[in-house]
Amino acid sequence: MYTLFVNGKECSCEEDKQLLGFLRDDLGLTAAKDGCGEGVCGACTVLVDGKKTKACVMRLSKLEGKHILTVEGIPADEMRVYEHCFAEAGAVQCGFCIPGMIISAKSLLDTNLNPTREDVKKAIRGNLCRCTGYAKIEDAILMAAEFFRDHKEIPPVPKTLEMDQRAKRIDAACKVNGSGRFVDDIHPEGMVYAKCVFSKYPRARINKVDVSRAEAHPDCLRVLTKKDVPCNIIGHLKQDWDVMMGEGDITKYVGNVIAVVASEKKEALDELVSLVEVDYTELPAVTNPFDALRGDAPMIHEDGNVMSRASLKRGNADEAIRNSRYVVTRKYKTGWQEHGFMEPESCIAMPEGDGLLIYSTCQSIYDVRRECSKMLQLDPEKVHCHQPLVGGGFGGKEDMSVQPYAALMAWVLKRPVKVKYTRQESLDYHVKRHPMEMEFTTACDENGKLTAMKGVIIADTGAYASLGGPVLERACTHAAGPYNYQNLDIFGMSVYTNNVVSGAFRGFGVTQSCFATEMNINLLAEMVGIDPWEFRRRNCIKPGDRLPNGQIAGPDTNFEATLDAVKDEYYAHPYVGIACGFKNSGTGMGKKDIGRVLLSVEQGKIHIRTSAACMGQGIGQMVLTEICHVTHLDPALFVYEDPDTIRTPDAGTSTASRQTVLTGEAARRVGEKLKCALEGGRTVADLEGQEFYGEFSAKTDPLGAIKDNPISHVSYSYGTQLIILDETGHIKKAVSAFDVGRPVNIQSVEGQIEGGMVMGIGYGVTEKFECVDGYPKSKFGTIGFMRATEAPELEVILCEPKEEDMLPYSLGAKGCGELCMIPTAPACAGAYYRLDGEFRQSLPIAHTPYRKD
Repeated sequence: MYTLFVNGKECSCEEDKQLLGFLRDDLGLTAAKDGCGEGVCGACTVLVDGKKTKACVMRLSKLEGKHILTVEGIPADEMRVYEHCFAEAGAVQCGFCIPGMIISAKSLLDTNLNPTREDVKKAIRGNLCRCTGYAKIEDAILMAAEFFRDHKEIPPVPKTLEMDQRAKRIDAACKVNGSGRFVDDIHPEGMVYAKCVFSKYPRARINKVDVSRAEAHPDCLRVLTKKDVPCNIIGHLKQDWDVMMGEGDITKYVGNVIAVVASEKKEALDELVSLVEVDYTELPAVTNPFDALRGDAPMIHEDGNVMSRASLKRGNADEAIRNSRYVVTRKYKTGWQEHGFMEPESCIAMPEGDGLLIYSTCQSIYDVRRECSKMLQLDPEKVHCHQPLVGGGFGGKEDMSVQPYAALMAWVLKRPVKVKYTRQESLDYHVKRHPMEMEFTTACDENGKLTAMKGVIIADTGAYASLGGPVLERACTHAAGPYNYQNLDIFGMSVYTNNVVSGAFRGFGVTQSCFATEMNINLLAEMVGIDPWEFRRRNCIKPGDRLPNGQIAGPDTNFEATLDAVKDEYYAHPYVGIACGFKNSGTGMGKKDIGRVLLSVEQGKIHIRTSAACMGQGIGQMVLTEICHVTHLDPALFVYEDPDTIRTPDAGTSTASRQTVLTGEAARRVGEKLKCALEGGRTVADLEGQEFYGEFSAKTDPLGAIKDNPISHVSYSYGTQLIILDETGHIKKAVSAFDVGRPVNIQSVEGQIEGGMVMGIGYGVTEKFECVDGYPKSKFGTIGFMRATEAPELEVILCEPKEEDMLPYSLGAKGCGELCMIPTAPACAGAYYRLDGEFRQSLPIAHTPYRKD
C-alpha cells in the first residue's frame, strides 16, 4: 500500500504505478496531460513537496508520504489570476500544455515575485509548446507575478467585443484551470482499451497471421483482423488507404495495421500485441521517389507509383529565360518534418442507439463521420461525431489515425473503446511534411526585375495519398512567390514510396517551394548588385498587378507595406536574412469551399454552432467576435458549442487557412440576421427558440482554367520575415511583418505568428525527422523542438490595408495560420549565408550552432 497526499487529501493505492496514471485514472484529476510518457514535454508537470516533477516518470513507491499538487488543487483566488493573465496575454492556444505551464509558473512565483524574463524562460524550460512560440506564455507569467506582488484587482469583463481588439479568448479559462476536456480526459463507464499491431517491415508479403495466442490470453476481449472490416479501403481525398492488411497482402509502410487487440486492462495491451504472430516474407522497400519512378520499380499501388501531377504554365518561360540578363539554376532538398502537436492521437467510440458515438481529436468531425461510416458500411447519419478540445494539429490530424480502429472495435464489442497512440506511435505512424526535391531556374533583367522561372518538384508522398495532391498543387501555384512576373513553367509529381506517409502540414507545400525560390532570389540580387531587400521591393506584388498564377491582386493586397515595415531593422544588422511569402485562404482551385454557422436562442443564451475545428487557432473567439462586432451584443450572452455532427453544421475541414475567411464570413452574415431580428426594441429573450443560419461559399476557378485572370483563391495573405543572428551564429531575433487583413483578435493573430516563426526556425535550423530505409528513427526528445530558453526574441508587425481596401468578406480578416512559417526557413538560410558565405540548399540547414551535420 502506498499513501500520499494529493491536493491536501490522503490517497492510497495498492499498486506501484506511475503517478500520472494514478492521478488521471484513479483520482480523475485530468489537468496533468499524457503528452509523451517520456518526461520530455512537461504536460504532466505537478508539484511534489513544492518541487516541479514530471508525473509520467515518477512511480508511487518514490512518493510515500509526499504532498502532490496538481492544477486542480491551486486555490480559487490564485487560479483566477492565472486565468486572467494567461487569457489577457494571449498565452493560450490549443491549451494542452498550459496546466503544466501553470505548475511551472507557480513553482517560480511561489519563491520569486520579481522574476526576469530569463528567470521565466528557465522555469518553463521543461515544458514544450508547439503553438505559441513561448513569448506570450512568458508575458503571462510576468503579468501574474505583477498581480500577485502588487495585489492587483482583476478588471471587469468588457460588455462589448469588436474586431481588431485585444480580448480574452472565450476558451482560455477552461484550458488554464484544467477543466477543459480533451479526448483522453473522457472515461465512459465500461470503457475498454484497444491497440494496433503494426507491420514489422515497410514492404513485406504477409504469409500468415496467427492470433490464437493473443485470443487465449485471459485479459483479451477480442482480436480483429482484416476479415472483420466491412470496407477495407478509405482515404481523406483519394480512396487508397488500407484499414488493415491481411494474409497475401504486401505491406506499404511500417504503419500498416495487421490486427487490433482489446482488453479491459490497458496495461495488458502491449503483451497482447506481442502475442499476435505474423509470418512475413520481407521484400525490398522503395524509399526514394526517383527509384519509385524507375521502369523496373515494384508497383506500390495498382495504378502506379505516381500519385498525382500538377503544372502551371503562363507566358513563355524558355524564351524569357534566354533573353534575360541574369539566370540562376539550383537544386534544393527538404526533408520530413514532424508536427509535434502536444496531444497524441486519441479516439473513443461507443454504441449509441443503432449506431456509434465517436469522440475524436481531429480537424473535421464530418471527415471522421464520412470515413468511419464508409469503413463500417453504415448510413453516415448513424455515426455521431463529437470533438472535444484538440491539442494542436497543424495539418497532422486531417487524416484518420486511431479513429477507424476505435470505431470498428466498439461496433464489434458493443462497448466503449479507446484507442490512443503512444508518443512514439504518433511519431512513427502519422503523416509528416512532404520531403521535396526541386530544381528551380529563376531569371531577371539588368535592373533586377524578375522575368521568368522554371521549376520541377518531386514530392515523396509515402505509402498513401493523404493530401499529397493538393499539397503538390500549392507547391506549384505558389512556387514563383508573391512577385510580379508572368513567364512560368512549373511541373510537379507526387510519388508513392514505402516511407512514412506525407500529408498536410502548416504551409501545405508552399513552405518547401518558397525555400527554393527565395534562395534563388538571393543569388540574383547578388548578381545584379543590389541587396536582397531592394530586390524584393522592386518585384513585390501590388494591388492591380497579376500574380504569377494570373489572378489579379485585389485592393486588400498590402505586401509592399510588409517590406517597408522591416526596412530599418534589415539595414541595422550585419547578419540578417530576409524572405517573403504568400498563402491562399480557402481551398480554392474550383473546389467546394463553404463555411457555415448556426445560432440558436436557448434559455436566454445564444448558442454558436459550427463544426469548424479549433486546434488552438481560436475559432470560437473568431466567430464570437464577428457576430458581436455586427450585433453589438454582450459577449456574455453567447455559448460556444463543441463541434458535433448532430448540433453543428458542416463548415469544412480546418485546413488551407480557410476558417477565418469562410466561416468568419458565415458568422458575419448570421450576425446580420440576428441584428435584424433584434430591431424594433426586441431582446434576446423575445427570440427564445429561434434559429438563424449563415453560410458563405467561395467561388473560384480550377487549376489550369482557360482564363487570362483566373480566381484561384478567394484571398491571399502576404508577409516578410527577418532572421537576425549574433556573431556566434545563434538566432537572436525574428521579425514578421504580415498583411493578414484586419485582425480579429490581436493576441490570437500575434500568437499564431509567433508560434509559426518558432516552428519555422525549427524546420529551417533545429529539427530533423529521420526515416531510414522506410523505418522512422526519431525520438520525441531528440528531434530538435525549440524550448523557451532557445527561442529568440520575436517581433510581430501587422500591416493592415486601408479601411476602403479591406477584403469584402469576414469584416476584412484573412488567414494567418500557415503564412507565419512559410518564409522562415529561407530567411534563416539567408542569414547564415551573410554570416559565413556558405549557400545552403537543403533543410535543415547544416553547419550552425544548432546542428553540425
